[in-house]
Amino acid sequence: MGSGYSKMKKQARQFQEQMSKMQEEMEKMEVTGSAGNGLVEVTLSGENKLKKLKIKPECVDPDDIEGLEDLITAAFNDASSKLQENSPGSSMLDSLPLGNLPFG
Repeated sequence: MGSGYSKMKKQARQFQEQMSKMQEEMEKMEVTGSAGNGLVEVTLSGENKLKKLKIKPECVDPDDIEGLEDLITAAFNDASSKLQENSPGSSMLDSLPLGNLPFG
């Protein structure tokens, strides 16, 4: 267990630090998605939890509940996609030294 082991241990520690930093950034992140030209807006936290739901009054039609449900679903999916696109993990994972680890 010479310098190879020490190098692996150092890389594992760097990986752990980067993952912790990435998790902290995700917790602070918020994204907003919308549907129907802004009739419905959904704000998600970095943990993919619903933080806020905005529905404009002109979009509420008691005879078309299905339409409103579709707009809410579309807005949530839009926000979720933005969250994935903007997550710090997408770029950080590319820079991690996994190639030299025994399981990489």
